[in-house]
Amino acid sequence: MRFRPTAIGYLRSDISGSRQAWDESRIRTTAALHGFDFAKLIVIDGRTPKPLLAGLKSTITRLAAEAVFVPNTQHFDTGTVPTDLLAVAAVITIDPPTTYPRTATDAQR
Repeated sequence: MRFRPTAIGYLRSDISGSRQAWDESRIRTTAALHGFDFAKLIVIDGRTPKPLLAGLKSTITRLAAEAVFVPNTQHFDTGTVPTDLLAVAAVITIDPPTTYPRTATDAQR
């Protein structure tokens, strides 16, 4: 049995808008092409007052996900990949295709 690392997808519906279904499909397809076992897609409405990344980081930990696939960095509040997210998982954007490696060691995770 071959081991495939786990990945999740993340997008904000307020950013994707009418492209949401397309973004969801691209996340799943890109994760598969990178050899990941796609476990979950998290869709958030960024207009909520809740901290958006808290649930994402909790899901990463619960599923032992190695990577998060996102349409682009605009799906994060600052338009950049949060450093505290990179402490728990790699982030892979689809447009442009970029990999932001996880910065923490396994002991820190």
